[in-house]
Amino acid sequence: MSETAAAINAREEFIATKGRRKNTVKCDADSIAGCVSQRACVYCGARVVLNPVTDAIHLVHGPVGCASYTWDIRGSLSSGSELYRNSFSTDLREQDIIFGGEKKLARTIDELVAKYQPKLVFVYSTCIVGVIGDDLKAICKAAASRHNIEVIPVESSGFIGNKSAGYRAACEALLTLIDPVDRPEAAASKTLNYMGDFNLAGEAWIIKNYLAQLGVKVNTVFTGDSTSTALKTAAKVSLNIVQCAGSMNYLAGKLQELYGIPYMQVSFLGVEDTSNSLRNIADAMGGGEIRARAEVLIRRETDRVMPVINKYREKLEGKKAAVYVGGGFKAISLIKQFREIGIEVVMVGTQTGQREDYETIHELVTDGTVILDDANPAELERFMTSQGAHLLVGGVKERPLAYKLGLAFIDHNHDRKHPLSGYDGAINFAKEVYSTVCSPVWRYTVPKGGG
Repeated sequence: MSETAAAINAREEFIATKGRRKNTVKCDADSIAGCVSQRACVYCGARVVLNPVTDAIHLVHGPVGCASYTWDIRGSLSSGSELYRNSFSTDLREQDIIFGGEKKLARTIDELVAKYQPKLVFVYSTCIVGVIGDDLKAICKAAASRHNIEVIPVESSGFIGNKSAGYRAACEALLTLIDPVDRPEAAASKTLNYMGDFNLAGEAWIIKNYLAQLGVKVNTVFTGDSTSTALKTAAKVSLNIVQCAGSMNYLAGKLQELYGIPYMQVSFLGVEDTSNSLRNIADAMGGGEIRARAEVLIRRETDRVMPVINKYREKLEGKKAAVYVGGGFKAISLIKQFREIGIEVVMVGTQTGQREDYETIHELVTDGTVILDDANPAELERFMTSQGAHLLVGGVKERPLAYKLGLAFIDHNHDRKHPLSGYDGAINFAKEVYSTVCSPVWRYTVPKGGG
């Protein structure tokens, strides 16, 4: 057996078909050697979480390609500073790799602080830094002392895990920012942190508006449209709500451990999940008048958007979708959201899903649906075509694959310019699915999938 064949066979544990084999999908493991998966690296995982901190310098200690790869990677919007839209790099080259890049890093930090006067600098390590052994912590500590600001090392060098390790590295960096508080006072407040939302196309503002109508205040968002000052106050809340479990469950768990702040999973994707999340938040905040306000909001918005969504459902009934996204909880929400518009999900996979996520996915999907963890392009092509999918929902790396196969595509992860959260987001989602799946362009392509 060739090494390539062995690598492919090793992937069998990460793939299951409902109704044809036992409900077990291996997950939360490093990618199989020999299979170039769609999963991103440790550094990328850390960068996408921290990049929306608007008033920070984001300095990548490594080759310039790492900084360019993740520059402005998410369509995160800001109500204030635009400093985060810059991507800075120490641009390590051959001489730096041979003799070390510590002096170059120190000089770069000094230059950036002098030019921009930031309150916070994140310094990301990359693969090559892990190899040459630059002491990131010591350099950042010395720079923080020189400039009297926060200079935080992000331990995101490669060869230490996968994208999930990058999420954790980002959470560890954020923990160093948070100031301890008097918990009895904070626990009595009707405030919360919204975690795992990156304000793509202003989505955090939509959810803030919903919660304001309930009488609940959002203290800060992790990390969409956030600032270093706001993040420091994260312990002054009575509840944390988590949208993206993969990126923020670790931090939410640490805040519960350190400060006694409870947390709950929410999803604002689709009408069903948005309504259930608002009810759950209202109940966690004491119910009563807050729950009554939630029901008024839910009824008003549902009555407004469902007639529109149902019109799209009439046109989309019977279509089939493939889903490949970062986290398991988003995949779960998308299965339910597709069901709202009459579309069956026939393939679903994630980069960082956990066992409990896949168990829930297995319960939601119909027999014959393919479930896979940490897929590679060959697998995505094989299952999208064999399952007869009409469209793929994924991120920027999956778009070219879908178009080459003659399939419609929806970017649910990165550089989109319209919100997909909340009730208006549900309309936007249905409209986008309709406009791409039912586009006349598919008449002029050779169908590779569902036609």
